[in-house]
Amino acid sequence: MNIFNSLGSNYDWRFVLKALFAKNKESYSANLKNLLEKKYNGEVLLAYKGRQAIELTLEILNLPKESFIAINGFTCVAVFNSIRKAGFEPVCLDLQDSGGLNFTPDSLEKTLSKNKKISAVIIQNTLGYPCDIEGILAICKRHNLILIEDLAHCVGTRYPNGKETGTMGDFVVLSFSQDKIIDSVSGGALVIRNKKYFDKGNSLGGLSKPPPMWIFRDRIYPFETYKIRAAYKLGLGKPYHFLLKKLGLLPNVMNQSFYDYYSLPNWHASLALYQFKHLDTQLNHRRKIAQIYVSLLPENILMFAKEKNKEAVSLSSNLRFPIFVENRSKLIRKLKDQGVYISDVWYTDVAPQCPNAVDDSKMILNLPTHINITEKDAKNISLIINQWLKSQ
Repeated sequence: MNIFNSLGSNYDWRFVLKALFAKNKESYSANLKNLLEKKYNGEVLLAYKGRQAIELTLEILNLPKESFIAINGFTCVAVFNSIRKAGFEPVCLDLQDSGGLNFTPDSLEKTLSKNKKISAVIIQNTLGYPCDIEGILAICKRHNLILIEDLAHCVGTRYPNGKETGTMGDFVVLSFSQDKIIDSVSGGALVIRNKKYFDKGNSLGGLSKPPPMWIFRDRIYPFETYKIRAAYKLGLGKPYHFLLKKLGLLPNVMNQSFYDYYSLPNWHASLALYQFKHLDTQLNHRRKIAQIYVSLLPENILMFAKEKNKEAVSLSSNLRFPIFVENRSKLIRKLKDQGVYISDVWYTDVAPQCPNAVDDSKMILNLPTHINITEKDAKNISLIINQWLKSQ
């Protein structure tokens, strides 16, 4: 059993071939824009990265230079950097005391009472698990704040009120990069839902094309990661992975140039369309795998009590399934010994002023739910974890 959270785990052979041979037709981008416009009811701009979509949003808003942007204290550094690149400062909100990976309306309200310069709020529905959107939206309306829904983790998630993510905010940003729900190797989109800002995107001018080497690396990424994962069975995966990185043949997701504005190549759009076509199948699979974890793992390491966790899973996109354990590094090593490679935990560098986020970042371990995880795999992973817990 060789299992990974990342390294192209969203891909099967059909996707590998599609990435290698997809044509660069303009109709792909037009069709993707049309899909997003209808799905999220707004005007669409396509970009090479989701982080660029965040910057584009803030540029369109034309906020006062001293503005602050409220974000989750448990998030990717790309969100921090995008806000700062746009000329603003992020304000981190702590996670709820009762569990969960999102900030609450109360934490937003308290922060607003201390910082009157917050102009916009970004919600991310971390790992696909929905936030209290109605409470947050009510506060945003009361304080005249712009609400931005970041769907990098949560395309297809439903809020407790039954509405889908991406249908509540003024703006929607999406990432189609590696290991996201919609994974086209690279890609992002901005949907302008607030009619006040319609046509503002046209004033930004055209985006430049990504460098050819980036495009080449994206083309081969699904194929090369497929080979890496297969090579682990022969004991060659790690050295082959190292070689590809040494040769610069794998994308570096932390590349600082990714914050510059680049257009989305048409063939990337074709991969995103393919992923949207199979979205319901993917989400059903992820929910089935997540429910196995809920049923087999002990309640004390879950995000919520069993019944609440089942409800959360039924609403979530379940990008990954979080558990919380002491001595996380020991469990990671135990799983690695059994061929389960899941050391890439989201996130370890979090806002120090958010104690709940800091505590969770030290204990969280995210279990895989992607299409290459079978029900048998999920049961075996649960068995390994349960055996390890008993030995502690």
